[in-house]
Amino acid sequence: QVQLVESGGGLVQPGGSLRLACSAATTLFRFYDMGWYRQAPGKQREMVARITIVNSTNYGDSVKGRFTISRDNVKNMVYLQMNSLKPEDTAVYYCNAQRWKDYWGQGTQVTVAS
Repeated sequence: QVQLVESGGGLVQPGGSLRLACSAATTLFRFYDMGWYRQAPGKQREMVARITIVNSTNYGDSVKGRFTISRDNVKNMVYLQMNSLKPEDTAVYYCNAQRWKDYWGQGTQVTVAS
C-alpha cells in the first residue's frame, strides 16, 4: 500500500506558474513509476505527465513544453512544475504511483482564472 499526498494547488492567473508536489509514504518509492493526472468537471481523467523509475518522461499533448515532471528518490517526492498556465488547465490534479497496481492521491485543485 502506498499513501500519496498532493500539495501546491491553488488559484493562479493565466500565464502564471504553480508547482505541485506529491509525497509518497513508502520505502520502495524508487521502484514506482510516478505520474500526474487531472480531471476537469464533466471530463474524463487524463494523463498529464509520467516519470519512470529510470527517469524517462512523457507528457500529454496539451501540456508539452509547459509542464515538467521530476522526482526525488531521497525525499520520496514527485513534482509537477506548471508554467504558462491556461484556463483549460483548470482541474483536480491527482498523483499516481504504479507498480503492479495503481495508487492514487486525493487530489489538489488547480484553478486558472483572471
